[in-house]
Amino acid sequence: MVRKFFGTDGIRGRVGEHPITPELVMKLGWATGTVLSKHGAGSAIIGKDTRLSGYLFEACLEAGFSAAGIKTGLIGVIPTPAVAYLTRTLRADVGVVISASHNPYHDNGIKLFSSRGYKLPDDIEAEIEAVLQADMKLERSDSIGRAYRVAGAHSRYIEFCKSSVPWGLNLTGLKVLVDVANGATYKVAPSVLQELGAEVDVIANEPNGLNINKECGSTHPEALIEKIKTANYDIGIAFDGDGDRLILVTSSGRIIDGDEMLYLIAMDRRMNGHPVKDVVGTVMTNLGVEKSLMKENIQLHRANVGDRYVVEKMKEVGCNLGGESSGHIICLDKTTTGDGIISALQVLHLIHVSGKSLESLLADVKKYPQQMTNVILPKKEDVISTSKIQEAIASIEQEFGEKGRVLLRASGTEPLIRVMTEGENEAQVVQLNNKLVAAVEQVITEV
Repeated sequence: MVRKFFGTDGIRGRVGEHPITPELVMKLGWATGTVLSKHGAGSAIIGKDTRLSGYLFEACLEAGFSAAGIKTGLIGVIPTPAVAYLTRTLRADVGVVISASHNPYHDNGIKLFSSRGYKLPDDIEAEIEAVLQADMKLERSDSIGRAYRVAGAHSRYIEFCKSSVPWGLNLTGLKVLVDVANGATYKVAPSVLQELGAEVDVIANEPNGLNINKECGSTHPEALIEKIKTANYDIGIAFDGDGDRLILVTSSGRIIDGDEMLYLIAMDRRMNGHPVKDVVGTVMTNLGVEKSLMKENIQLHRANVGDRYVVEKMKEVGCNLGGESSGHIICLDKTTTGDGIISALQVLHLIHVSGKSLESLLADVKKYPQQMTNVILPKKEDVISTSKIQEAIASIEQEFGEKGRVLLRASGTEPLIRVMTEGENEAQVVQLNNKLVAAVEQVITEV
C-alpha cells in the first residue's frame, strides 16, 4: 500500500496545513483506536514536547481515542523515548508522541509506538491509513473511552535511564553543560545527571511553546560550544526537541556526532565485559569511523537512513547497537528506540571507567572528509539507475579504490538527488563530487 500519511517517522507537517490539522489528528486518534479495537486492544498513552500546538493536538487525539472507545492516559511533556518505555511498563496498547522532533515550533507531528515500545509495524500503519479514509463513527454512549492523567511518569523514566548504566556509577567531579533545546528533556535530563552525581549547568531550558529548537539543541549547538570553550566543562550534551537524539561537545568545543558515538559506546561495551562484534549504521556513516571499527574487529552494517530501518537491520544482523550520524543512537540491550539521555549515559560511563577525556577516547578515530551536494530534480524521474549515472559512479569508485566511496540517493521529502563523496583526500573528494554532480545534471537535462 502506498503511504498517504505516514512517513518513516510517523506523520509530520506544518500546523494548520494538511495533514497536521485538528480534524485529521482527531480522526487519526479514532482510526488508531478503531484498529486497536479490532486486535482486541483498548488503551493508549499520549506524551508531547513543548510546542504550543501540543495542547491542541493532545485534546484532538484524546477525543478521537474516546470516540473509538479507547482508555487514554495523558502524560504531558516528556521525551519521545520515555513514551516508548512507558507504553511497555504501563501495559498500554499504543503510545503516541506529539512532536516534530528537531523542527521549528510551527511544525508538529504524530509518532506511534507499539505495546512493545517499537515504532508501529507497517501493516498496522496500513490498516490505520485505510480506516482514516472512512467516515468517522462514534461508539455507543456507554462505550465511549475515558481519559486520565498518568502520575509519576517522569520519576519512572528517570529511574529507567539511571538503570541503563551499572549500579554504582558516580559522576562526582564531572562538570557537564547541557542544552535541552527548550524541549521535552528540559526537566528529566538535568535530574538524571544530577542524581548520578554530576555537576550540571543547563542552557535553553525555558520553553515557552515557541522557542523549541530555536538557535539551540543538537541542530544548533553554537551557544553550547561558545560557553563550553569559555568555561571549565568536561563535556557538553545537546539534545533535540523531543529527546531521541543528541550530539556531544568536547571541552575544546569539538562536535562529536552519532558515528563517533557508535564507536565510543562499542568501546564502553567492550570495557564493561560485553564484546561487540557488529554494529549498524546507515549509508551516511563515515567511512573513517567504519575503518576504526574494523581495527577493533567490529563490522559495520549499513541500513537506509531512518531509525526504523536501523532497527530492522539490527534485528536482522542480531546486534544491540546501531545509530545514525545525526546522533540518533539505539541501544537495544537498554531500550527499544533512540534515546538521547541513555546514549549520553553510555558515553559518560566510558569516560568514568577509562579515566580519559572524551577527546582522548577518540584519538585513534579519523573521520574522512565528506562532500554533499543536492541536485534539484525538476520532475520525479529515476535518473540514478540510468546507464550514464551508473557508469559515472563506477568510474569514480575506481578512482577512489579503497580510499573513498560514493553515494547517490533520492530525497524522501524533497525533489532532490543527494550526491555524496567521501575519502581520505579532501581535494580528491571535492573534485570527484563535482564530476559526479555534473554527470547527474547532464542526465537530468537529457531526461
